[in-house]
Amino acid sequence: MMSKRAWQQMFTAKLALTTLSVAAMLSTSAVPRWSQAAEPGDEQLLFSYFVGNGEDGLHLLHSTDGYQWEKIAGGRSLLAPTVGGDKLMRDPAVVVGPDGRFHMVWTVSWSERGIGYSSSEDLLHWEPQRFLPVMKDEPTARNCWAPEAFYDEATKQFVVCWATTIPGKFAETDGQIKRNDDDPGWDHRMYYVTTPDFETFSPTRLFYDPGFNVIDSTLVSAGDRYAMILKDETDRPFPAAKNLRVAFADRAVGPYGPAGEPITGKYWAEGPTAIRIGDKWFVYFDKYTEHKFGLVTSPDLLTWTDESDRLQMPAGVRHGTAFRAPTAIVERLLSVDRPNEHR
Repeated sequence: MMSKRAWQQMFTAKLALTTLSVAAMLSTSAVPRWSQAAEPGDEQLLFSYFVGNGEDGLHLLHSTDGYQWEKIAGGRSLLAPTVGGDKLMRDPAVVVGPDGRFHMVWTVSWSERGIGYSSSEDLLHWEPQRFLPVMKDEPTARNCWAPEAFYDEATKQFVVCWATTIPGKFAETDGQIKRNDDDPGWDHRMYYVTTPDFETFSPTRLFYDPGFNVIDSTLVSAGDRYAMILKDETDRPFPAAKNLRVAFADRAVGPYGPAGEPITGKYWAEGPTAIRIGDKWFVYFDKYTEHKFGLVTSPDLLTWTDESDRLQMPAGVRHGTAFRAPTAIVERLLSVDRPNEHR
């Protein structure tokens, strides 16, 4: 297995070449500011994702129907990670704010007590990245994994949630997943903060304790209630769970009820992202042991159909988010594949 230092050296070299290449395509006399104003329906589907261990940063896909996805910029990174000790950009989660600005949070490391954040008007030019120390008041916290951001229209606040293990906090499942005898174990629960602007934040609070090891939660608003789609990370007793479930609440910050029955099949699934397309909810997820993505759909978030056989997604795509962007912005992104247009 390649060491972390070797990984970093290899990807630093590759990333330097990639960043120069994309920057050359986009260089103009002034940084463009693209209007987010769009006519109703004048939007297209995008999907943020990472590859490998997240060393080279943000990647994007484009789709016209939610089933067939294609790489933007030929699959090259559009933003290199600069914050965190390991400088990773895993699980990039993009949400559109009320002003049309794109806000992104991501996992910066396997073992830090904070997450990454940046924002952009066009998904090409990003504000300086920031490290948000969301678990700084928990000195024994082992991690902050797979953050997600959700804008709650009811409270005019963003809800940012992530999974963290605090050893000893939940005795009934403490140390359930261990790599070796010296490992204190992983026993995740969901935590959250709220913010109106990503400048001021509420105190960190426990978000969801379903009584089992849980990661990879994502939120959607569905009529008069909210749905949390999550991964049951139960590892023992065998067979392990490793499936997706749904819990509901009357408010974005909960309390959420018990998680329902699995919505995915007899395979391991993680990293869900949900979006409404037409008259159905689409939930994409990583079939990580099979190295490919899956898809389940539902008209009501209660009854589910596995449509993985219809999904066409490039190889190597890993945990991200599906979202919409104005057609003008998407066309600019797609033109990165046509460098002559920027000369």
